[in-house]
Amino acid sequence: MSDKARALFDALDLDHDGTLTRTEVIVALREKGPTLAARGVIPFWGVGGDDASAALFDAADQNGDRVLSPEEFAAVVDRRFGW
Repeated sequence: MSDKARALFDALDLDHDGTLTRTEVIVALREKGPTLAARGVIPFWGVGGDDASAALFDAADQNGDRVLSPEEFAAVVDRRFGW
């Protein structure tokens, strides 16, 4: 997992349980996305609406268990954001 993917995962893990739910991803990107982009944690074009956040979650949930492990998350964001 890249350092950038780890930083983003940690920022989105609102309950700090080591996994991400669909709701966490949507809410966290809505509330924190612009700040994360301004700090360089994610590219500005990576901050989308709720539909884009849900699509990111769906793309990353490879095993369909409705939670993202750090590895599932990193596999998608490292590729999508070019990290």
